[in-house]
Amino acid sequence: MAVLFFMLSGEHPTLPFAELEAVLEAEGIKFETLQKLTQVSRIKADLTSADIATTRCAMVKMSCLEVLHCQAEQHSIIQCVKESKLKELLSPDRSFAVRVKRVRGSAPHLDVEKIEREIGRIAVSQIRGIKVNLEKPTEMLVGVLTDNEFLLGLKLAEKPVKSFFQRQPRKRPFFHPAVLHPKLARCMVNLARTRRGQIILDPFCGTGSLLIEAGMIGCKVLGSDLKSRMVKGSKINLRYFGIEPMGLVVADADKPPFTYADRVITDPPYGRLATTAGQTTSRLLTEFFPAVGEILPKEGYLCLAAPRTIKVREIGENYGFKFIESYFVYVHRSLTREIAVFKAE
Repeated sequence: MAVLFFMLSGEHPTLPFAELEAVLEAEGIKFETLQKLTQVSRIKADLTSADIATTRCAMVKMSCLEVLHCQAEQHSIIQCVKESKLKELLSPDRSFAVRVKRVRGSAPHLDVEKIEREIGRIAVSQIRGIKVNLEKPTEMLVGVLTDNEFLLGLKLAEKPVKSFFQRQPRKRPFFHPAVLHPKLARCMVNLARTRRGQIILDPFCGTGSLLIEAGMIGCKVLGSDLKSRMVKGSKINLRYFGIEPMGLVVADADKPPFTYADRVITDPPYGRLATTAGQTTSRLLTEFFPAVGEILPKEGYLCLAAPRTIKVREIGENYGFKFIESYFVYVHRSLTREIAVFKAE
């Protein structure tokens, strides 16, 4: 195993860390979390985990093989770079560049460009024949300043900036305003410890956001909704992204026509733009949990979103589900979502 660090997106303080660990767990990768810094997770794991996690996680931006880790002080950084094993990582017949990123204003006393130049100068002096290429380097050394610490690593994988752009709600052929952003939908799919080839059910499928993200990682998808318009729209959206659902039907979530799913991942209706067919969200969930209990196998995961005020943990535990974790996501002044994960027992 190697020491890796993952650069995480900054839209939530804890959700990116949870998603990363859930994906490693789902993929059967042995790992040990060494340290959690602002927007950076240091993990001991196999090198193959870097590409897997970066590709699959919504909130992982980049993964690197750690070269060094020290205090964010100029003399410490330079000394550690001189003593590091750059020769073992960079070949003379390849080109490289150095990029240093500052997280949330960390170590403001340091000049990022100066650090980049110094690291590059040391690498060139130690590795005869290696060339600097700032435009298209074959290798990239990435430095990170966070929480007054400095990490330097060899970039292993990076997510394209616009990887979720084409799946934004208004880019789909069928649109409805009460919809999850694809990044949060992918995160929920990952929090459910979903594996390729598993059957995923969303009994409140709406426009298909969660099913699209499950299908994108190779899952078989089932969905239902109380509104036929949503079911038709969900099918249109899924097929637009090349995903053929196993089944999409008009049905009430407390009387699902499906008898089995490996994972249930859903975002029940609530808020100003959603309809609950005359029921309160709390009442909806008290009928939903027993129905899910009949579908999930033992150890099967359920991940759902609900308003923070609902006390979804209490409802789930009352119906025999084991609570795993939850995270609060601010939406607007009158709504904060709770993303909760349960396991069937």
